[in-house]
Amino acid sequence: MHTDEAVNAFVLGQLLAGKPFQYDPQDRHGPALAAETLPAVRFLGVKQFADLTESQVRRVPAVTGAVMVLLFGAGVEMFGFTACLVAALLFAFAPLPVYYSRYFIHETLFIAVTLALILSGGRALKAKGVGSAALTGFCAALLLACKETAVIHLGALAAALLFVRFGPAGRAAARSKGFLENAGQEPRAAIKKILTASAVFGVALILLFTWFGQNGSAFSDLLRAVSHAAARAGGQGHEKSCGYYLALLGGSGAGAALLGLAALGFFSALKSGRRFGLLVYTVLVAGIYSAIPYKTPWLALNLWLPLSILAGLAVQWLWVARPRGFARAGVVAGLGVWGFFLASDLRQRVFLGPSDEKNPYAYAHTGGDLLRLAPRLQELARQKNVASPRIAVVATDAWPLPWYLRTFSQTGFWQPGQDPGRADFFITAAEVPAGLTERLKEFRPEFFGVRPEVVLILWVPRMKEVAPEP
Repeated sequence: MHTDEAVNAFVLGQLLAGKPFQYDPQDRHGPALAAETLPAVRFLGVKQFADLTESQVRRVPAVTGAVMVLLFGAGVEMFGFTACLVAALLFAFAPLPVYYSRYFIHETLFIAVTLALILSGGRALKAKGVGSAALTGFCAALLLACKETAVIHLGALAAALLFVRFGPAGRAAARSKGFLENAGQEPRAAIKKILTASAVFGVALILLFTWFGQNGSAFSDLLRAVSHAAARAGGQGHEKSCGYYLALLGGSGAGAALLGLAALGFFSALKSGRRFGLLVYTVLVAGIYSAIPYKTPWLALNLWLPLSILAGLAVQWLWVARPRGFARAGVVAGLGVWGFFLASDLRQRVFLGPSDEKNPYAYAHTGGDLLRLAPRLQELARQKNVASPRIAVVATDAWPLPWYLRTFSQTGFWQPGQDPGRADFFITAAEVPAGLTERLKEFRPEFFGVRPEVVLILWVPRMKEVAPEP
């Protein structure tokens, strides 16, 4: 389990224990992932944190990723059948979305809700009733309840809508019909939709962040998230160059083909004068995420969504522009070759080496060596005949140990400089805290790799030597 997965699972464990969700803008994100996962694991019969398994918590983002593939079916009217089919296949079989659909983090839900927001918002502009507007408001609240970076997407979508309405094409249509009439709305109906979406947004946001009325301090914490998000955007050890996402997405033959098709789809849409909203959204999101120094590979999913749709638009344009059988056969053959290389990348990055240090998606991922720790502690406890050993973890950053030691009920965590008291076993970082040096002379070390260049030490009591009988 990646450290972020372990943190999310720990939050879930607190909810299973009956505690309300506590929004922490420093180390955690919003409540949406927990709200989605809690009923699912309860349905599976899980009662407490110690009973959770990796497959149980990862099943939820996996299902979410599968639902997103189907969600493209609702976008046919907006983007076209071929474009949505290609985008759906890319989310179903490309290594990046498949890899992180098996991660218990917020990103897969975030991207699925982003697509739902785009589709519901597009329908709300055209529909006569307020149902789509209500769904739009709910999706916007859910997006913000996933991650604080929702403000980037909400701002980009708002800018795209304004550009479409007040840009060259929008002004031309407005001169003939007027702004509201051009959107297919009477002024009163448009205001009703805006009020409906705003009301649903507000109610949903309050319910989610207060954990359905149980935590009244959530919104003061949300305000504090602004300064923290600004500081985090500066990098905090995750600084990458502006071209990081371009290199990540185009680092293989299949990835380069995706970028090429997306560029073709972008310019074909620009030339045709259609889907300006998608183009503006793509430019803004790609530009903002590339400019922010803080970068991780799962954030590339935010670019993958518009790029997949643009690649689909390119395939759609090639199919229509080449109506003859021979040309279309070439398009199909090219797609087949592209699919072969995508499948090869999928096999290598998702199934053969998911935690390999050379895998660009396995970013600061927990190494397999740590899986030895819990069985080793159980073995040592049996040797000492201790049913419930007391384990003291003294380290500045102990994650993901709370996950891997969840079945040991007497496990405590301390910062260096704090006195953990007596314990059957100690776990420290490679640099042993000065206050424990004397105490650990009666213990021997065993080493466990956590992440690349990160080691933890398990301190085991030395066996007392028995003097031979005279």
